[in-house]
Amino acid sequence: MEKVKNRWLIAASAVGIHISIGSVYAYSVMTLPLKELHGWQKSDITMAFSLAILFLGFSAAFLGRSVEKMGPRKSGRLAAIFYSCGIMGSGLAVKIGSLPLFLLCYGVIGGIGLGVGYITPVSTLVKWFPDRRGLATGMAIMGFGFAAMIFGPIMAKLFLVMDIWKVYFLLGAIYFCLIFGSSLYIAPPPAGWLPPGYSAAASESGRKVIKKDLAQLTVAEALRTRRFYCMWVMLFINITCGIALISVASPMAQEVVGLSPMQAAAMVGLMGLFNGGGRIGWASFSDYLGRARTYMAFFIIQVFAFLALTKTTNPLFFQCLIFIILTCYGGGFSTLPAFLGDMFGTKQLGTIHGYELTAWGLAGMVGPSIVTHVLEATGSYSATLYIFAGFLTFALAVTFFLAHDLRLKRRFYAQQAAQEAS
Repeated sequence: MEKVKNRWLIAASAVGIHISIGSVYAYSVMTLPLKELHGWQKSDITMAFSLAILFLGFSAAFLGRSVEKMGPRKSGRLAAIFYSCGIMGSGLAVKIGSLPLFLLCYGVIGGIGLGVGYITPVSTLVKWFPDRRGLATGMAIMGFGFAAMIFGPIMAKLFLVMDIWKVYFLLGAIYFCLIFGSSLYIAPPPAGWLPPGYSAAASESGRKVIKKDLAQLTVAEALRTRRFYCMWVMLFINITCGIALISVASPMAQEVVGLSPMQAAAMVGLMGLFNGGGRIGWASFSDYLGRARTYMAFFIIQVFAFLALTKTTNPLFFQCLIFIILTCYGGGFSTLPAFLGDMFGTKQLGTIHGYELTAWGLAGMVGPSIVTHVLEATGSYSATLYIFAGFLTFALAVTFFLAHDLRLKRRFYAQQAAQEAS
């Protein structure tokens, strides 16, 4: 009989993958060295990051079926190859001074590696943790949020002691080893496996019961439901508002509440801590509060926080509001896979998750663009904050609609099961 793997080591392997690909959030560390070396425009350098996030979302969607068929081990290796080749190819582009090659390698090839690596462990983790889905996915996606805190200082130090192109080759090798090594242990649980002390049937006394998913749907079936599109809108708005705030946090803090450049930089570093902490904290909390109520909390909190940002001139209160918003931003990512598992089951969860992540790809382009255009038109951050508060209010309404739809569906399926039993 095959020995059952340790599910906590499976989770640790997932964290290893996400910490590696999450280093994309430390991209801003590269901007100044590249500008000084080749004189590339800051907007052109930033475009590589935007492309990476765009291809993350769309590769996760369109390669989701392949990832499901290959399984987490093979898809993890594929992610290691794409992401490390993207980073090393970026090093070659830096060495020869080719901006188009840099955009291709970092934005497109690296972005595909990001998408495959992001969804690789998710559906597997959900199957290993049917009792604590939020905690499991929160742990993995927490790694993505914390990665900038780990690799940002490492990159900054390496850029001081090595040629820039060599840093990319070194980082590419490190990422390959981490992702490839982590993928070696990841595997789905045996058929019918349940955690110790749990049962799938309520009739067995003395054993905890795994809550039944609403349905077991394929991606084609999920795409025909209203709840898929409700979830997409909720995710898109949460990411749009959060990533827009991230893109202007430092200058906004300096111009609105008078922080010094160093104080603003320290605030940005702490934002990564709250982003990562929100991913594990909110996702774990959703196991008890419920996924829909957790998303309602995200939007209610952020509506008040964005409105408060338009009025505050206190530096400490300003930073506290930013940190609170970042916990909701990170929590939206980590609670998503568990929510999708509850609604659509685990049959093709990785693929469904990938299609939902197209919201991330588009939000990464839309959010910063709204901030830039509104700021240029009005000269004030307040107008943007009011717009985002309006978006979040709409997302809250969509969440209420989704929660109502889920209650109706559960009631319908319960009645259908009772009729079949009788």
